[in-house]
Amino acid sequence: MTLENTTPERIEELVLKQRAFYATGTTRDVKWRKSQLKAFNAGLKKWEKPLCDALWQDLHKSYEEAFMTELGLVYGELGEAIRKVGKWAKRRCRPTNLPVMPSSSYIVREPLGCALIVSPWNYPVQLLLNPLVGCIAAGCTAILKPSPYVPNISKVIEEFIKDTFAEEYVAVVQGNRLVNGELFRHKYDILFLTGSPSLARIAAAAQAQYLTPMILELGGKSPCIVDKDANLRIAARRIAWGKCLNSGQTCIAPDYLFLHEDIKDAFVEAFKKELAGLYPDGTEKSDKFVHIVKESAFDRLTGYFKDGKIIAGGRSNKENLWIEPTLLEGVSPDAPVMQEEIFGPIFPIMTFKDRKEVEDFVNGREKPLAFYYFGKGCDGWDIIGKTTSGGACINDTIMHIANSNVPFGGVGNSGMGSYHSERSFLAFTHERAVIKSPTWIDLKFRYMPYKLFGIIKKMLLLSAE
Repeated sequence: MTLENTTPERIEELVLKQRAFYATGTTRDVKWRKSQLKAFNAGLKKWEKPLCDALWQDLHKSYEEAFMTELGLVYGELGEAIRKVGKWAKRRCRPTNLPVMPSSSYIVREPLGCALIVSPWNYPVQLLLNPLVGCIAAGCTAILKPSPYVPNISKVIEEFIKDTFAEEYVAVVQGNRLVNGELFRHKYDILFLTGSPSLARIAAAAQAQYLTPMILELGGKSPCIVDKDANLRIAARRIAWGKCLNSGQTCIAPDYLFLHEDIKDAFVEAFKKELAGLYPDGTEKSDKFVHIVKESAFDRLTGYFKDGKIIAGGRSNKENLWIEPTLLEGVSPDAPVMQEEIFGPIFPIMTFKDRKEVEDFVNGREKPLAFYYFGKGCDGWDIIGKTTSGGACINDTIMHIANSNVPFGGVGNSGMGSYHSERSFLAFTHERAVIKSPTWIDLKFRYMPYKLFGIIKKMLLLSAE
């Protein structure tokens, strides 16, 4: 299936329609936003089966994995937003400091306006619709751009959105990089992009002329460290699961292994055993193992096999875009497999004697989106305190994305800004400061020619203490 590019004329029409609709003030009404969130939730239930069927067609993603990693997360965000949007949007009274008294101080949370949301192919439902929840809750309009690499799911999403919302409010644009370029040419009040750092740079350069605020959720090479005192059985199982989820095509997948040299061989054996437990009949015929998205990605991934010695896995089938989970040892830090995010079920292994080696290695590279450490909790906190990443887990992988009570986002090359729960609402919101001053009194000390400057100075110094 091939998607037809949305024309430049159609894109311009949608941008103008959404600006005109936003100007009516309709989306500012919190009750109206809540009604749209409820319509969103009902629409997701209606289109759940077509969405899951399309995920199977494009990615060989099982219903169970589709629900847990895609739709279930959107349902969770929607439920919370429906319950709490009134609270989130409520005007907040703030303390007033001495120089500003007797005025009252407030924060008004208002929508930024018209949004563009761009999503990738690896989690095409979650990574497009989760930001949309925050967008609607905040009172913005949205143009959605799904990935052309998963055409079946992108088409179903377009039909779902068209069936649920008016296009002057939420609309879908389809197509390739040419369409991205045309989209980025227009002015938006907020751009939310999930994708590669290279795409983010293109978008940022195009939107620089408008000084558009952005939330960028990118990626990077997320390290996974297994120390000498780790529980190897638990570590191997959780790491194997995290790497095999979506066949490693996850922005927060553990990218490479750093194993303490004392437990390296034992961990490899534990990994093989736990992998066999996850897939007793292997991964090629399993309906619980996602396949690679396209041939070019398959070729890139299998090309990494030559960057080290294969000690587990290594089989592949281009016909059905399957790659067996593979461990590579003897990998040089300068090898191609260690340069870019792998985004597949291949695990290069390096070893260390002292955690300082790991700290120096991680800090010497771009800041990763995730960081995983297996070992004593105190040692985990120690190494987290000496490195940085978008998020982190001690004795686990992936799970920091599953708790909406903590932010999800990158840092540096792995992104900027965060979302989930109220943070999704805030991503599309401007917090506006408002001071309300009485007219029954008008203190003269603030006016020129500042005859009471001494009093003003004392007040300012007092408020600073």
